[in-house]
Amino acid sequence: MSYRKQIKFFDDLKRYQSKFDRKELEDFKVLLKRHKDDEDLDKLSFERLSKLHEKYHVNRPKPNLDNLFKKKDSEQE
Repeated sequence: MSYRKQIKFFDDLKRYQSKFDRKELEDFKVLLKRHKDDEDLDKLSFERLSKLHEKYHVNRPKPNLDNLFKKKDSEQE
């Protein structure tokens, strides 16, 4: 667990607060309060945070757009 990763998780999850159910929202607020007090999260708290992150933040791979900008074989000649 690193502090940078913790910051990233909180930044990502702030966008999804409206989708949390009541229990998840309460849990997130407690963790966020601890984070704002500049506390490092313990192992169990970080696991709860990472589970929320996995559940709500979908990290889709970015499409490779290089093929759109390459010349076709017939154009190169």
